[in-house]
Amino acid sequence: MKILVLNCGSSSVKYKLYDMDGEKVLAKGGVERVGIDGSFLKFKDNNGESVVIEKPLPEHTVAVELILSTLTDPKYGAIKSYGEIDAVGHRMVHGGEVFKESTLITDEVTNTVKSLTDLAPLHNPANLKGVAAISKLLPKVPQVAVFDTAFLSSMEPYAYIYPIPYRYYRDYKVRRYGFHGTSHRYVSLHGAKFLGLDYNKSKIITCHIGNGASITAIKDGKAIDTTLGMTPLEGLMMGSRSGDVDPGALTFIMEKEHLSAHDLSEILNKKSGVMGVMESDSGDMRDVESAMERGDERAILTMNMYNHRIKKYVGAFLAELNGADAIIFTGGVGENQAVTREYVCENMEYAGIKLDKELNAKVRGKDVVISTPDSKVKVAIIPTDEELLIARDTLAIVTK
Repeated sequence: MKILVLNCGSSSVKYKLYDMDGEKVLAKGGVERVGIDGSFLKFKDNNGESVVIEKPLPEHTVAVELILSTLTDPKYGAIKSYGEIDAVGHRMVHGGEVFKESTLITDEVTNTVKSLTDLAPLHNPANLKGVAAISKLLPKVPQVAVFDTAFLSSMEPYAYIYPIPYRYYRDYKVRRYGFHGTSHRYVSLHGAKFLGLDYNKSKIITCHIGNGASITAIKDGKAIDTTLGMTPLEGLMMGSRSGDVDPGALTFIMEKEHLSAHDLSEILNKKSGVMGVMESDSGDMRDVESAMERGDERAILTMNMYNHRIKKYVGAFLAELNGADAIIFTGGVGENQAVTREYVCENMEYAGIKLDKELNAKVRGKDVVISTPDSKVKVAIIPTDEELLIARDTLAIVTK
Protein backbone atom coordinates (compact mmCIF):
# COMPACT_ATOMS: atom_id res chain seq x y z
CA MET A 1 0.00 0.00 0.00
CA LYS A 2 1.25 3.46 -0.93
CA ILE A 3 0.51 6.31 1.46
CA LEU A 4 1.11 10.01 0.92
CA VAL A 5 1.81 12.08 4.04
CA LEU A 6 1.08 15.81 3.89
CA ASN A 7 2.06 18.53 6.34
CA CYS A 8 0.41 21.78 5.28
CA GLY A 9 1.51 25.05 6.84
CA SER A 10 0.16 28.50 6.15
CA SER A 11 2.52 28.97 3.18
CA SER A 12 4.10 25.54 2.77
CA VAL A 13 3.33 21.90 1.99
CA LYS A 14 5.79 19.16 2.96
CA TYR A 15 5.24 15.62 1.71
CA LYS A 16 6.53 12.06 1.80
CA LEU A 17 5.28 9.13 -0.25
CA TYR A 18 5.68 5.71 1.38
CA ASP A 19 5.44 2.17 0.13
CA MET A 20 4.30 0.59 3.39
CA ASP A 21 5.56 -2.79 2.27
CA GLY A 22 8.92 -2.29 3.97
CA GLU A 23 8.10 1.33 4.92
CA LYS A 24 10.20 2.61 2.05
CA VAL A 25 10.24 6.33 1.24
CA LEU A 26 9.55 6.63 -2.49
CA ALA A 27 9.64 10.42 -2.71
CA LYS A 28 9.79 13.50 -0.49
CA GLY A 29 9.99 17.25 -0.83
CA GLY A 30 8.16 20.44 -0.13
CA VAL A 31 6.51 23.52 -1.55
CA GLU A 32 7.43 26.91 -0.10
CA ARG A 33 5.90 30.39 -0.36
CA VAL A 34 2.36 29.29 -1.22
CA GLY A 35 0.36 32.43 -1.95
CA ILE A 36 3.57 34.51 -2.01
CA ASP A 37 5.71 35.67 -4.92
CA GLY A 38 8.59 33.33 -5.67
CA SER A 39 6.85 30.06 -4.78
CA PHE A 40 8.65 26.81 -5.63
CA LEU A 41 8.73 23.04 -5.18
CA LYS A 42 11.98 21.46 -4.02
CA PHE A 43 12.71 17.72 -4.00
CA LYS A 44 15.39 15.18 -4.83
CA ASP A 45 15.24 13.26 -8.11
CA ASN A 46 15.81 9.53 -8.53
CA ASN A 47 19.58 10.12 -8.54
CA GLY A 48 19.53 12.08 -5.30
CA GLU A 49 20.06 15.43 -6.99
CA SER A 50 18.12 18.47 -5.77
CA VAL A 51 15.50 19.81 -8.17
CA VAL A 52 13.70 23.13 -7.83
CA ILE A 53 10.57 23.91 -9.84
CA GLU A 54 9.58 27.57 -9.69
CA LYS A 55 5.93 28.23 -10.41
CA PRO A 56 3.20 30.61 -9.19
CA LEU A 57 1.23 28.77 -6.50
CA PRO A 58 -1.58 31.06 -5.37
CA GLU A 59 -3.19 28.56 -2.98
CA HIS A 60 -2.83 25.06 -1.52
CA THR A 61 -4.86 23.13 -4.09
CA VAL A 62 -2.51 24.29 -6.84
CA ALA A 63 0.48 23.40 -4.65
CA VAL A 64 -0.82 19.88 -3.93
CA GLU A 65 -1.63 19.46 -7.62
CA LEU A 66 1.99 20.32 -8.48
CA ILE A 67 3.19 17.74 -5.93
CA LEU A 68 0.93 15.05 -7.42
CA SER A 69 1.93 15.86 -10.98
CA THR A 70 5.60 15.67 -9.98
CA LEU A 71 5.06 12.32 -8.28
CA THR A 72 3.66 10.97 -11.57
CA ASP A 73 6.05 12.84 -13.88
CA PRO A 74 7.76 10.56 -16.47
CA LYS A 75 11.17 12.05 -15.57
CA TYR A 76 10.93 12.66 -11.82
CA GLY A 77 8.00 10.55 -10.71
CA ALA A 78 7.94 7.70 -8.19
CA ILE A 79 4.56 6.36 -9.39
CA LYS A 80 2.82 6.13 -12.75
CA SER A 81 -0.60 7.47 -11.80
CA TYR A 82 -2.62 9.01 -8.98
CA GLY A 83 -4.42 5.69 -8.71
CA GLU A 84 -1.38 4.19 -6.98
CA ILE A 85 -1.97 6.41 -3.94
CA ASP A 86 -4.09 4.32 -1.57
CA ALA A 87 -4.48 6.81 1.29
CA VAL A 88 -3.34 10.22 2.51
CA GLY A 89 -2.29 11.00 6.07
CA HIS A 90 -2.38 14.58 7.31
CA ARG A 91 -0.56 16.19 10.18
CA MET A 92 -3.15 18.09 12.23
CA VAL A 93 -1.86 20.36 14.96
CA HIS A 94 -4.80 20.69 17.33
CA GLY A 95 -7.47 18.17 18.28
CA GLY A 96 -8.54 20.01 21.43
CA GLU A 97 -10.31 17.74 23.91
CA VAL A 98 -12.22 16.02 21.10
CA PHE A 99 -9.61 13.97 19.24
CA LYS A 100 -7.54 11.70 21.46
CA GLU A 101 -6.29 9.47 18.66
CA SER A 102 -5.83 9.52 14.91
CA THR A 103 -9.06 9.31 12.94
CA LEU A 104 -10.51 8.81 9.47
CA ILE A 105 -11.46 12.19 8.02
CA THR A 106 -15.17 12.72 7.38
CA ASP A 107 -17.24 15.87 6.92
CA GLU A 108 -18.04 15.72 10.63
CA VAL A 109 -14.35 15.49 11.55
CA THR A 110 -13.51 18.40 9.23
CA ASN A 111 -16.21 20.57 10.77
CA THR A 112 -15.05 19.72 14.28
CA VAL A 113 -11.45 20.62 13.45
CA LYS A 114 -12.73 23.92 12.05
CA SER A 115 -14.51 24.56 15.34
CA LEU A 116 -11.15 24.28 17.13
CA THR A 117 -9.59 27.07 15.06
CA ASP A 118 -9.48 29.43 18.07
CA LEU A 119 -6.98 27.05 19.69
CA ALA A 120 -4.68 26.93 16.64
CA PRO A 121 -5.58 29.89 14.39
CA LEU A 122 -2.45 29.61 12.24
CA HIS A 123 -2.20 25.83 11.94
CA ASN A 124 -5.61 24.14 11.82
CA PRO A 125 -6.93 26.18 8.85
CA ALA A 126 -3.72 25.45 6.94
CA ASN A 127 -3.92 21.73 7.76
CA LEU A 128 -7.52 21.66 6.49
CA LYS A 129 -6.47 23.24 3.21
CA GLY A 130 -4.49 20.08 2.49
CA VAL A 131 -7.56 17.96 3.22
CA ALA A 132 -9.67 20.11 0.88
CA ALA A 133 -7.06 19.87 -1.86
CA ILE A 134 -6.94 16.06 -1.71
CA SER A 135 -10.74 15.87 -1.56
CA LYS A 136 -10.86 17.82 -4.83
CA LEU A 137 -8.00 16.08 -6.62
CA LEU A 138 -8.39 12.52 -5.24
CA PRO A 139 -12.01 12.37 -4.09
CA LYS A 140 -12.14 8.60 -3.59
CA VAL A 141 -8.92 8.29 -1.60
CA PRO A 142 -9.39 7.90 2.20
CA GLN A 143 -7.74 10.52 4.37
CA VAL A 144 -6.60 10.28 7.99
CA ALA A 145 -5.92 13.03 10.53
CA VAL A 146 -3.04 12.53 12.96
CA PHE A 147 -3.13 15.13 15.75
CA ASP A 148 -0.09 16.62 17.48
CA THR A 149 -2.10 16.95 20.67
CA ALA A 150 -3.58 13.44 20.73
CA PHE A 151 -0.72 11.60 22.45
CA LEU A 152 -0.68 14.24 25.19
CA SER A 153 -4.41 13.97 25.88
CA SER A 154 -3.73 11.29 28.51
CA MET A 155 -2.57 13.91 31.03
CA GLU A 156 -4.62 14.16 34.20
CA PRO A 157 -6.56 17.38 34.99
CA TYR A 158 -4.13 18.30 37.78
CA ALA A 159 -1.36 18.40 35.15
CA TYR A 160 -3.20 20.38 32.49
CA ILE A 161 -5.50 22.85 34.28
CA TYR A 162 -3.95 26.25 35.03
CA PRO A 163 -4.26 27.82 38.51
CA ILE A 164 -6.45 30.70 37.29
CA PRO A 165 -10.23 31.10 37.74
CA TYR A 166 -11.74 27.75 36.73
CA ARG A 167 -14.34 29.41 34.54
CA TYR A 168 -11.67 30.14 31.90
CA TYR A 169 -11.28 26.41 31.45
CA ARG A 170 -15.01 25.76 31.62
CA ASP A 171 -15.97 28.58 29.20
CA TYR A 172 -12.98 28.75 26.82
CA LYS A 173 -11.04 25.49 27.36
CA VAL A 174 -7.97 27.38 28.53
CA ARG A 175 -5.61 24.59 29.62
CA ARG A 176 -2.33 22.92 28.80
CA TYR A 177 -2.61 20.81 25.63
CA GLY A 178 1.02 20.37 24.63
CA PHE A 179 2.40 19.84 21.13
CA HIS A 180 5.01 17.71 19.33
CA GLY A 181 2.96 14.71 20.46
CA THR A 182 3.57 12.78 17.25
CA SER A 183 7.33 13.15 17.69
CA HIS A 184 7.21 12.21 21.38
CA ARG A 185 5.13 9.14 20.57
CA TYR A 186 7.45 8.02 17.76
CA VAL A 187 10.73 8.41 19.66
CA SER A 188 9.35 6.83 22.84
CA LEU A 189 7.98 3.82 20.91
CA HIS A 190 11.04 3.38 18.72
CA GLY A 191 13.38 4.23 21.58
CA ALA A 192 11.85 1.62 23.87
CA LYS A 193 12.23 -1.02 21.15
CA PHE A 194 15.82 0.06 20.44
CA LEU A 195 16.71 -0.02 24.13
CA GLY A 196 14.98 -3.34 24.82
CA LEU A 197 12.36 -1.86 27.15
CA ASP A 198 8.75 -2.92 27.57
CA TYR A 199 7.03 0.25 26.37
CA ASN A 200 3.91 -0.35 28.47
CA LYS A 201 5.94 -0.89 31.64
CA SER A 202 8.58 1.82 31.31
CA LYS A 203 9.23 5.39 32.43
CA ILE A 204 10.66 7.51 29.63
CA ILE A 205 11.52 11.21 29.30
CA THR A 206 11.60 12.41 25.70
CA CYS A 207 13.39 15.67 24.88
CA HIS A 208 12.33 17.10 21.49
CA ILE A 209 14.86 19.93 21.25
CA GLY A 210 14.96 22.09 18.13
CA ASN A 211 13.88 25.55 17.06
CA GLY A 212 10.66 24.60 18.83
CA ALA A 213 11.23 22.46 21.90
CA SER A 214 9.37 20.39 24.46
CA ILE A 215 9.91 17.61 26.97
CA THR A 216 7.37 14.92 27.84
CA ALA A 217 7.16 12.47 30.75
CA ILE A 218 5.79 9.08 29.65
CA LYS A 219 4.73 6.33 32.04
CA ASP A 220 3.61 2.90 30.85
CA GLY A 221 3.03 4.17 27.31
CA LYS A 222 1.03 7.26 28.30
CA ALA A 223 2.08 10.90 28.50
CA ILE A 224 1.56 12.22 32.03
CA ASP A 225 3.09 15.70 31.67
CA THR A 226 4.69 17.96 29.08
CA THR A 227 6.30 21.39 28.90
CA LEU A 228 4.32 23.13 26.15
CA GLY A 229 0.98 24.58 27.17
CA MET A 230 -2.15 26.00 25.59
CA THR A 231 0.20 27.50 23.00
CA PRO A 232 3.77 26.67 21.98
CA LEU A 233 5.06 29.47 24.25
CA GLU A 234 5.22 27.65 27.58
CA GLY A 235 8.13 25.67 28.90
CA LEU A 236 11.62 25.70 27.41
CA MET A 237 13.58 28.56 25.86
CA MET A 238 13.38 28.13 22.07
CA GLY A 239 14.76 29.66 18.89
CA SER A 240 12.46 32.68 18.87
CA ARG A 241 9.96 31.81 21.64
CA SER A 242 10.45 32.80 25.24
CA GLY A 243 9.24 29.77 27.14
CA ASP A 244 8.32 30.35 30.78
CA VAL A 245 8.25 34.01 31.89
CA ASP A 246 6.67 35.53 35.00
CA PRO A 247 3.31 36.92 33.80
CA GLY A 248 3.87 39.86 36.11
CA ALA A 249 7.04 40.74 34.19
CA LEU A 250 5.03 40.73 30.98
CA THR A 251 2.31 43.07 32.26
CA PHE A 252 5.09 45.34 33.61
CA ILE A 253 6.68 45.50 30.14
CA MET A 254 3.30 46.09 28.50
CA GLU A 255 2.69 49.10 30.74
CA LYS A 256 6.20 50.50 30.34
CA GLU A 257 6.19 50.27 26.54
CA HIS A 258 2.45 50.71 25.95
CA LEU A 259 2.16 47.37 24.16
CA SER A 260 -1.03 45.75 22.91
CA ALA A 261 -1.73 42.04 23.37
CA HIS A 262 -0.77 41.56 19.71
CA ASP A 263 2.50 43.45 20.22
CA LEU A 264 3.42 41.28 23.19
CA SER A 265 2.52 38.10 21.32
CA GLU A 266 4.82 39.10 18.45
CA ILE A 267 7.69 39.73 20.89
CA LEU A 268 7.24 36.46 22.78
CA ASN A 269 6.77 34.29 19.68
CA LYS A 270 9.12 35.87 17.16
CA LYS A 271 11.68 38.03 18.97
CA SER A 272 12.49 36.17 22.18
CA GLY A 273 14.27 32.97 23.14
CA VAL A 274 17.71 32.59 21.59
CA MET A 275 17.10 35.48 19.20
CA GLY A 276 16.05 37.78 22.00
CA VAL A 277 18.93 37.08 24.37
CA MET A 278 21.51 37.15 21.58
CA GLU A 279 19.90 40.27 20.04
CA SER A 280 20.32 38.52 16.71
CA ASP A 281 18.27 37.66 13.64
CA SER A 282 19.21 34.00 14.12
CA GLY A 283 17.73 31.58 16.62
CA ASP A 284 20.02 28.79 15.42
CA MET A 285 21.90 27.12 18.26
CA ARG A 286 24.75 26.27 15.88
CA ASP A 287 25.47 29.99 15.60
CA VAL A 288 25.40 30.29 19.39
CA GLU A 289 27.80 27.37 19.76
CA SER A 290 30.22 28.88 17.23
CA ALA A 291 30.13 32.25 18.97
CA MET A 292 30.61 30.58 22.35
CA GLU A 293 33.75 28.85 21.08
CA ARG A 294 35.11 32.31 20.20
CA GLY A 295 34.55 33.39 23.78
CA ASP A 296 31.46 35.53 23.15
CA GLU A 297 30.01 36.20 26.61
CA ARG A 298 26.43 36.67 25.40
CA ALA A 299 26.61 33.35 23.57
CA ILE A 300 27.87 31.64 26.73
CA LEU A 301 24.98 33.16 28.68
CA THR A 302 22.48 32.08 26.01
CA MET A 303 23.78 28.52 25.92
CA ASN A 304 23.69 28.23 29.71
CA MET A 305 20.14 29.63 29.89
CA TYR A 306 19.00 27.28 27.11
CA ASN A 307 20.54 24.16 28.66
CA HIS A 308 19.58 25.08 32.24
CA ARG A 309 15.88 25.07 31.44
CA ILE A 310 16.08 21.66 29.76
CA LYS A 311 17.89 20.22 32.78
CA LYS A 312 15.38 21.79 35.19
CA TYR A 313 12.42 20.15 33.45
CA VAL A 314 14.18 16.80 33.13
CA GLY A 315 14.75 16.96 36.88
CA ALA A 316 11.10 17.83 37.51
CA PHE A 317 9.92 14.94 35.38
CA LEU A 318 12.32 12.55 37.12
CA ALA A 319 10.59 13.52 40.35
CA GLU A 320 7.14 13.15 38.81
CA LEU A 321 7.95 9.70 37.39
CA ASN A 322 9.91 8.57 40.48
CA GLY A 323 12.94 8.00 38.29
CA ALA A 324 13.23 6.93 34.67
CA ASP A 325 14.29 3.97 32.60
CA ALA A 326 15.38 6.15 29.69
CA ILE A 327 16.01 9.73 28.62
CA ILE A 328 15.79 10.24 24.87
CA PHE A 329 17.08 13.23 22.90
CA THR A 330 15.62 14.08 19.49
CA GLY A 331 15.09 17.09 17.22
CA GLY A 332 17.73 19.20 15.45
CA VAL A 333 19.50 20.24 18.66
CA GLY A 334 18.77 17.10 20.65
CA GLU A 335 20.22 14.87 17.94
CA ASN A 336 23.22 17.01 17.02
CA GLN A 337 24.37 19.27 19.88
CA ALA A 338 26.63 17.32 22.24
CA VAL A 339 27.18 20.26 24.62
CA THR A 340 23.47 20.41 25.47
CA ARG A 341 23.17 16.68 26.12
CA GLU A 342 26.26 16.78 28.36
CA TYR A 343 24.97 19.77 30.34
CA VAL A 344 21.61 18.10 30.95
CA CYS A 345 23.15 14.81 32.12
CA GLU A 346 26.08 16.22 34.12
CA ASN A 347 26.05 15.72 37.92
CA MET A 348 22.96 13.51 37.67
CA GLU A 349 24.56 10.36 39.09
CA TYR A 350 22.23 10.55 42.10
CA ALA A 351 19.37 9.88 39.66
CA GLY A 352 21.17 6.94 38.07
CA ILE A 353 22.37 8.88 35.01
CA LYS A 354 25.93 8.41 33.77
CA LEU A 355 26.83 9.85 30.37
CA ASP A 356 29.65 8.51 28.21
CA LYS A 357 31.09 11.96 27.49
CA GLU A 358 33.60 10.76 24.92
CA LEU A 359 30.95 8.91 22.90
CA ASN A 360 28.43 11.74 23.31
CA ALA A 361 30.93 14.22 21.85
CA LYS A 362 31.35 12.35 18.58
CA VAL A 363 27.92 10.94 17.71
CA ARG A 364 24.95 12.71 16.17
CA GLY A 365 21.79 12.10 14.18
CA LYS A 366 21.47 8.32 14.61
CA ASP A 367 20.04 5.74 17.02
CA VAL A 368 22.71 5.37 19.68
CA VAL A 369 23.05 4.84 23.44
CA ILE A 370 25.26 7.55 24.96
CA SER A 371 25.12 6.48 28.60
CA THR A 372 27.76 4.28 30.20
CA PRO A 373 27.13 0.53 30.54
CA ASP A 374 26.63 0.89 34.32
CA SER A 375 24.16 3.79 34.04
CA LYS A 376 20.84 2.86 35.64
CA VAL A 377 19.06 5.23 33.27
CA LYS A 378 19.67 4.65 29.58
CA VAL A 379 20.38 7.87 27.68
CA ALA A 380 19.94 7.72 23.92
CA ILE A 381 19.70 9.73 20.73
CA ILE A 382 16.73 8.69 18.59
CA PRO A 383 16.11 10.74 15.40
CA THR A 384 12.42 11.53 15.11
CA ASP A 385 10.27 10.49 12.15
CA GLU A 386 6.82 12.00 12.53
CA GLU A 387 5.90 11.29 8.90
CA LEU A 388 6.51 7.57 9.33
CA LEU A 389 4.25 7.50 12.38
CA ILE A 390 1.55 9.36 10.43
CA ALA A 391 1.89 6.80 7.64
CA ARG A 392 1.62 3.92 10.12
CA ASP A 393 -1.49 5.39 11.74
CA THR A 394 -3.01 5.95 8.33
CA LEU A 395 -2.33 2.36 7.29
CA ALA A 396 -3.82 1.00 10.51
CA ILE A 397 -7.02 3.04 10.14
CA VAL A 398 -7.71 2.44 6.46
CA THR A 399 -7.09 -1.32 6.76
CA LYS A 400 -9.31 -1.89 9.81
